[in-house]
Amino acid sequence: MSSLLPLFAALPLILSAVTAILPKLWMRATMGIAVPALSSLAAFWVMFYVTDNGPVGHGVGAFPGGISIPFLADTFSMLMLGVAAAVVAIGNWFAHVAGENTSRFFPSLTLMMLAGMSGAFLTADLFNFFVFMEVMLLPSYGLIAVTGTWHRLAAGRNFVLVNLLTSTVLLIGVALIYGSAGNVNIAMLADMASEGGPGGTGVVALGIVIIALCVKAGLVPAHTWLPRTYPSTSPAVMALFSAVHTKVAVYMLFRIYVVIVGMNPSWHWPIIIIMAISMLVGAFAGLAENTMREVLAYQMVTGMPFILIVLAFTDANDGQGAKAALAAGIFYAIHHMVTVGALILGSGAVEETYGTGTLSRLSGLARRDQTVAWVMAAMSFSIVGFPPFSGVWGKVGIVFASAATGDARSIVAITAIIVASLGSLLAMIRLWRAVFWGRPMQGVDDSVRVPGALVAPSAMLAIVSVAMFVAVGAVTWATTGAADALLNIDGYREATLGGVENAIGGIY
Repeated sequence: MSSLLPLFAALPLILSAVTAILPKLWMRATMGIAVPALSSLAAFWVMFYVTDNGPVGHGVGAFPGGISIPFLADTFSMLMLGVAAAVVAIGNWFAHVAGENTSRFFPSLTLMMLAGMSGAFLTADLFNFFVFMEVMLLPSYGLIAVTGTWHRLAAGRNFVLVNLLTSTVLLIGVALIYGSAGNVNIAMLADMASEGGPGGTGVVALGIVIIALCVKAGLVPAHTWLPRTYPSTSPAVMALFSAVHTKVAVYMLFRIYVVIVGMNPSWHWPIIIIMAISMLVGAFAGLAENTMREVLAYQMVTGMPFILIVLAFTDANDGQGAKAALAAGIFYAIHHMVTVGALILGSGAVEETYGTGTLSRLSGLARRDQTVAWVMAAMSFSIVGFPPFSGVWGKVGIVFASAATGDARSIVAITAIIVASLGSLLAMIRLWRAVFWGRPMQGVDDSVRVPGALVAPSAMLAIVSVAMFVAVGAVTWATTGAADALLNIDGYREATLGGVENAIGGIY
């Protein structure tokens, strides 16, 4: 089992080259959809395996742990990979239906991005995490270019500059950690921050890494690049980015905070303050935007702190409380991938049909395009946190985890959650009223309708959101298992540092 883990990154990379030379569009499109779909299925299969058998690790080239390039699979990493790969497959499906993948290299670039994403979720080494992040980012620049108008290319310039600068800061932080600790293997850095003390060189270096990841996650105050660049890409590319870029950063923030920081309580109030401000800014800033996808971009900004605020309610001395908080955050993460993906693809279907996503140029679509109206209404309820959609369980879990401590942190966090949810509700009502209510559109032929094929990808994700609400027990089982795996630092260390010997000995 463990020796197969590098294939999650290697196979999409190899198949991206194969896809580029395929002569027919339908062949390339099939590869673009099938490869991430199969990656998702394989990730969920491995997730069930490691949930029953514990985490598995592999060192590339059979070098000893701490020297090799380590790959580590546990319930947390495989759950995140499985959901993200599924959204990538559905995003590529939309791209094919909308004609966004007519460029010969579009499917290949998405597979390269999948390879980088897979490696980032699976690596147990900070430097190799940086490498895989770059493998993920480089094709992203290409995706902006091949689907770009001049406006998109201009906005893409900001995306490139911010990510190049942030990647440089990340690399500097990783180099400083290596200089102070002599290693960047996450398992070997366990509890470094709690042992080094707040003034330790290693802790300062770790802070640089965390700042870089917070920028990539789109947290306030370094958030404005996201709503200014994502909506300027094509709808399919924005859906791909929403499932991949910010979630990889969030994943590593979870891993670093639990394993390296050791859930140090001195970080709790800074986390509360930053996440509360990010929630409120993201929730209400969308009220000033003029296009559907700009409004949704701010829902991405407000979603990241909902995921990360649970870290302020974890304590190494309270295992059950930490597990409940982390499980709630992970639940919200996978809900957010599904729901925001559905909203972006739904708005993309409207944009592709009517040639615009500007709120002032759309109206009355609820009468003429009922299917996409139902999808957008349902997923708007989900992002706000209403039943019967996945968002309600995600927010209830976060509120319960926040309330468990019963101190000032709980009051601040729950207040921010309620107010931010109200802001999100107002933003989504404004979008709905502008686009779907009101008088029928003028100057548009009555025969023009959003094709069912364009709505199908977003409808598929909406169905998944409903399924997550109905089958909450199964989803909670997976997210609780992911939280258990995240907290199982001894198992993580053994699998990472002993994975090569174990693989040779036939244990896995």
